[in-house]
Amino acid sequence: MRRHDIDWLRVIAIGLLLVYHITIVFQPWGRFIRFISNEEPIEAIYPAMALLSIWRIPLLFFVSGMGVYFAAQKRNWKQLLAERSKRILVPLLFGIFFIVPIHVYLFKSFYGLSTAYEPGFGHLWFLYNIIFYFLCFIGLAIYFPDEPDNKFLNSFRWVLNKPGGLYVFIIPFIAIAEIFNPQFFSVWYEGFHAFFYGLYAFFLGLCFVAVGNILWDNVSRMRFVSLGIAVSLYLIRYLINEFDSPHYLTAVESICWIFASLGFGYKYLNRPGKTLSYLSAAAYPVYIIHMAFQYLACYYIIPLDISAWLKLVLVILFTFAGSFVVYELLIRRVKYISPLFGLKYNV
Repeated sequence: MRRHDIDWLRVIAIGLLLVYHITIVFQPWGRFIRFISNEEPIEAIYPAMALLSIWRIPLLFFVSGMGVYFAAQKRNWKQLLAERSKRILVPLLFGIFFIVPIHVYLFKSFYGLSTAYEPGFGHLWFLYNIIFYFLCFIGLAIYFPDEPDNKFLNSFRWVLNKPGGLYVFIIPFIAIAEIFNPQFFSVWYEGFHAFFYGLYAFFLGLCFVAVGNILWDNVSRMRFVSLGIAVSLYLIRYLINEFDSPHYLTAVESICWIFASLGFGYKYLNRPGKTLSYLSAAAYPVYIIHMAFQYLACYYIIPLDISAWLKLVLVILFTFAGSFVVYELLIRRVKYISPLFGLKYNV
């Protein structure tokens, strides 16, 4: 059964990811992670960035784990492996050699560096992680739909039936954060903390969707509690700890934002629509190509003698417009190109 709220959360999370990437351009540390950066930062947007940064990527891992469960419901392990390879591995390999080098070239050219061809993971590191996580849990993905009342999932249901049981599942996130003790909690593209945090989020998403309505009843019923915890811990992180709270508090905040998102999504977003159908298909290809358009926008807009805020608006508009135009006119319609972005022809 299609879950429209999960589709919406995926679309929203990818949209926020695109905007977040653009806002990095206007932070003083942007160039250090190879973003074309504006000389004048916009400090006012950092609190919003800090709010999003600790949970936007884990949410996508949650949703990805859920998506694997749904994909496994009508497939055996060979079919599932083939489907995920077409969906993830092909776009990753294509992106490494033909998409990422575009924005690497633009960055080097902007700063007067050697513009030698440089393939790499770039922003597609996320797909590499997803492939690894999927291979780790393909057995469970195949097993769960066939045996929904197995002892393992029943143990999840038992915990969820207890008062506050939903929040027990935060404990491993806290342990991961404390054990690996990253210098920056929200750096998701490298490090053991990021890798295992994502691994557990993917696993939990797979298990959560497999246990059925008890999970959705929990996140829906506790959505305001989760939101209240998340907001409170964010205010502590912002106002008291100057965005550097202890990792155990940040881990709790991170997952409570996700639980709140799942709860409000289940309550209000679980309905189909033409807009969702279009955006759900477009989100993945747009994610793959957006950095090329972002860097192209920055290449020409950042040097302009206009306000930083106006540059921000223009880069956002150009990035989204360029990405969607290419999706609509090329990726979506050319059958030999669509599979390179994880799509079937005539999506």
